[in-house]
This record gives sequence, structure tokens and C-alpha cells, in this order.
Amino acid sequence: MKFILKSLPLVGMVLFVFCGQGGGENVIRNHAEIDHVKGQLAKLAPVTVECDDSALTADQKTVLHKLVDAARVMDRIFLKQVYAQNPAILQELKSGDQPDYAVLKEYFTINFGPFDRLDQDRPFINTDKPKPLGANYYPADMTREEFETFISENPKMKEAFTSSFTIIRRNAKGELTAVPYSEAYAEELGEAARLLREAAEKAGNPTLKTYLMSRADAFENNDYYQSDMDWMDLEDHQIEIVIGPYEVYEDNLFGYKAAFEAFVTLVDAEESRKLQKLESLVLEMEKNLPIPEHHRNLTRGKSSPIVVVNEVFTGGDTKAGVQTLAFNLPNDERVREAKGSKKVMLKNILRAKFDKIWIPIAQVALKGEDFGQTSFDAYFNHVLMHEISHGLGPGKIVVDGRETSVNLELKDLYSTLEEAKADVLGIYNLQYLIDEGVFPGELESRIYPTYLGGMFRSIRFGIDAAHGGGNAIQLNYLLEKDAFVYHPETAKFSVNRENIKTAVKELAAKLLMIQARGDYPEAARMIDAYRKISPEIKTVLDKLKDIPVDIRPEYQVASE
Repeated sequence: MKFILKSLPLVGMVLFVFCGQGGGENVIRNHAEIDHVKGQLAKLAPVTVECDDSALTADQKTVLHKLVDAARVMDRIFLKQVYAQNPAILQELKSGDQPDYAVLKEYFTINFGPFDRLDQDRPFINTDKPKPLGANYYPADMTREEFETFISENPKMKEAFTSSFTIIRRNAKGELTAVPYSEAYAEELGEAARLLREAAEKAGNPTLKTYLMSRADAFENNDYYQSDMDWMDLEDHQIEIVIGPYEVYEDNLFGYKAAFEAFVTLVDAEESRKLQKLESLVLEMEKNLPIPEHHRNLTRGKSSPIVVVNEVFTGGDTKAGVQTLAFNLPNDERVREAKGSKKVMLKNILRAKFDKIWIPIAQVALKGEDFGQTSFDAYFNHVLMHEISHGLGPGKIVVDGRETSVNLELKDLYSTLEEAKADVLGIYNLQYLIDEGVFPGELESRIYPTYLGGMFRSIRFGIDAAHGGGNAIQLNYLLEKDAFVYHPETAKFSVNRENIKTAVKELAAKLLMIQARGDYPEAARMIDAYRKISPEIKTVLDKLKDIPVDIRPEYQVASE
């Protein structure tokens, strides 16, 4: 799981590009007005992501660069996963002679396709073609009903069809069939596997070598379990790498299919040591969840390593659009049950976003006294607790006598509810650790205004996105409970400290119980009721137009 705009209508903003140059029909038929695309590019503040590899040996530097090359392969796979037409569109943007193609290619590359991730996936190329809900994981003409009917009629195929590591295609007879990632992306995964094995040969750290070798095997056999287990066992390492298919945000049809991504980072050993004390408290946080004991996951793996790193390079899903602040992996419930999960904090990315985006947004959204109480320390620790909270609460559940999991039951609604849960549970757990003396008491005055200010940053991504939608749910619910207050005379928000703790606990319990019951109808009702832009929220969003929406990393290692 990752912790990571108001819509701009395209009506009247379309410039038609007439096709048929040289007697052939171009893939690109029209695109949004180029000034609009330039405006979207301007919403991303360029940030140089430096790579201080001075502490690495010559062999370690070789490993690092091999891993960066493998991460680039994730870019190519993810581009295919997003949209079937992506390769053809990119080829035309590269080879075509239209004057606007350079700008379009730049924004296409950021979004991994022609759909604007800063504007609720509205198409800016071929503007009459909306993004398929199932991305390119399913046949374009397949309906949800056809998929579900096939599974009900062929129950032995359910596991393959709902697997995170297959795509669905039609065979020669037009029937649905599941194709393993290892076959669908054989060329790219073969190249990535070779690079990982070459890196493993130079890796002096035995745990890193084991992970790289088992992940290379997984690319070829489509079984990621052992390599996820090996990733959890990484220790005494300077290079932190995770690579493969993980998040399911791109699959808005069912939320089943995992997107390929990669994080290549260098460990900040000193900062990581400061947070090691939290690893032993995961079970205590689970016991403190505001739900009945039989719904708490007290048998899940107790290991919860926390690593602070500085990002060097990313690839695939995590690079698309809004940049990731931290991540909590693996998502495989079998691994979580056996070993827990690892929380990785991207310190240099957190700092860049806080300075360039978070502070200007909070200054507009919060009343003066509330803004004065915000801090980077509160921001960093809430992101940390968000990631820890992804690993807490229901995972494997029983519904109507059958064993299943939360994500399989909540389907397309899972990502939004899970992000909302992790966010609100993050602030709930942070308060718990302050009460227990783990964090200093003076942090309490800072966490709630910092929590409130961060919501507007995420909602700007669009409420149809998992993070934006999850934050809209929290903000509207807590406004309804008078835990947050809108002040019309200043068009700013503040925290009601008399109500905030009770309301946070109540919301956390509500979201956790939806997950514990695998209650899809209730999840839908929650989203329908609270995932919205109220007039008060819109007033603030309208005043944020000149503030960048996110950062745009420019990787120093890439130029090398």
C-alpha cells in the first residue's frame, strides 16, 4: 500500500489533429488544447532527486545501476498494463511531426498514457475515449457481468481469474482465459530477471542476493510468495530495493490485478534505528483497535520492520502521476500472516513535498493558530503510522462460512476504503502512542491540524483516486461530527479539540467493521455519503490553483 484537483472540463478545449499523413491513419485523432496540457505540466514542481552513493563500494555501485536498469523495465510493462493503445500512441508521439507532440509526449510519459491522473483520468489525447475501468488487464469488450458469470459457471477457474498476477484475454473461440504475467510480459520479465541476477552476483549482502535471485525466479514462474518472504528478511543492507507487481489501484473494475513497480533506494541507517522501537508495539496497537476482539488480527506475523530510506529511482506504477511518500509491503496476506509487513519511508520525497506543496496548501486551508501548530515531525509520523496501520486490522476474514479476504470482498471499493482506514487509524494509533509515552506529549497539539491540512493535498488528486477519495470521506465525516470546523468568514478550517478524538475513534471503528464483515453494500453507502466535494471544501480548493499539485522527480542517477 502507498501513502500518497479539482476537475477541469475539456469542453471547448479540444484541438483536432487531422490524420492520414502519407496515406495511413494515425492513432492520435485529437488532443486537448496544448495550453491546457502545459498548464497541467506546470502543476508538477520539478525536484532533483540526488543520489549520494559516496558510501558505496565499487561493487555496490554496480548493483545500484543494475537495479535502476531493472526498474526501467517496470516502466515498459506498466505502460502496457495501463492501456492497450499506449505503445502505438507513444510511437506516434515519438515519430510524428506535429508541433504539439513534444509537450504531449512529456505529459503522456508522466501519466503512463493519455489519461490525466491530475484530472480524474480524463483523456487529453483522443478525448472521446475514456479510460477503461479495468485498464488493460481485461478485454476491452468484457463486462463485469460476463466475468462474474464465467467464474460462477467455472468455479475451478476462480483462483486464476482473480489472481493478482494474471491478465484476462479471449482465446481463439472468443472465450475468456487467464494468462499468467510470466507469459504476458515474458520478454520484459526475462530482461528484468537477467539484470537482477547480474546484480546478485555483485551483491555482498547475502540477504540482498537471496532476494534478487528469488525475485528473478518469480518473474519467470509467476510465484511471488518466496521472494516476498525473502524481501521481508533483508537486513544490514545499504541498498533497499523492491520490484514487481504490487498495487491494484489501476484495476478499477475489480481491484484484483497488480501493477508492476520498483523502488530503488539507499537506507538511512541512523533514522531507521530511531524507529526500531515501534516494531515491538505492532501487536499492542492491534489489541487497541476499536473493534471487538474476535475481529482483531492477533495471529498475523509480528515482524514489522520500519526502514527510512532516500529514494534514488522509481519505475512503473509508483512513478505515474502523484509520487509515493512511503509504502507498506508486501500485500500478500499469506506473507503478512507469516511475517507481517515492512514499512519504508521515503525521507527525501517526504521533505520535498512538505516544503514545496504541503506548507503552501495548509497556509491557505487552516486558520492561523492551527497552521502555526503544524510541523514536519507530525507530518512524518502520521505518514509512518499510516503505513503501519495498513498492516493492522482484518485481512483474512470469513464471510457466510467461507474463508476469503477483505480485498476480494470489497473489490473495486477496497482501495478507497483501505486508504481511508489507514489514514484515520494512523492518527488514532499516533494518539495511542503519545498516551503511552512512546512519542512526546507535546506532539499531540500538532498532529490534528497537520492531519487536517494534509487532507486538502490528497483531495486535489481527485476524489475518484483511492487517496483523494479516502481523504474526502474522512474530511466530510469529521466535519459532520463537528471534529473539524469550517469558518465562512475566513473560508478556513480548524480542529475542534473537544470532539476530534472521539470522532476519529468512531470513524476508525466504522471502517474497520466494514472490512471485518466484507460488507460491500455498506462500503458503497459509505462512499456515496462521504466521498464528495462540498461547497466549503470547493472554496478552499479554488484558492489552491496556483500551488503545485505534486512534485516531478528528476533522477540524478538517470542522467548518469
